[in-house]
Amino acid sequence: MVDVSEKPVTAREAVARGTITMTREALRLIRSGAVKKGDPLQAARIAGIMAAKQTAALIPLCHPLPLSSVDVELIPRPRGYEIEVRARTTAQTGVEMEALTAVAGAALTVYDMVKAVDKAMVIGDIRLMFKSGGRSGTYRRR
Repeated sequence: MVDVSEKPVTAREAVARGTITMTREALRLIRSGAVKKGDPLQAARIAGIMAAKQTAALIPLCHPLPLSSVDVELIPRPRGYEIEVRARTTAQTGVEMEALTAVAGAALTVYDMVKAVDKAMVIGDIRLMFKSGGRSGTYRRR
């Protein structure tokens, strides 16, 4: 684990995105509210927040962080959803891993809730879009 004890505590933010693509039938079920397990989008929002909070338990050598905010948004797309997570903390290290983990957790939850209808769903393009705070400054994906 990297020693961050000499780093200053600063406000930090990260935004990550990913996608889940699926069949028309799976989309129809989600958008009509007919998924037997319940609302996958609402469950995915909660799962994303929970995943962010558990990042240090899931990713070896990742520092546990006091998260001040995690926002999970599922944006409808023609073939599925884009998932965007914004995570914030005030700490000695960045919050990128929490944002990325939250995207994965949200996408896996949608998959779990709809897999009875579409086992061929694809989770992908999980990436960091933005990060601020800390010694390395601001990063924006182009």
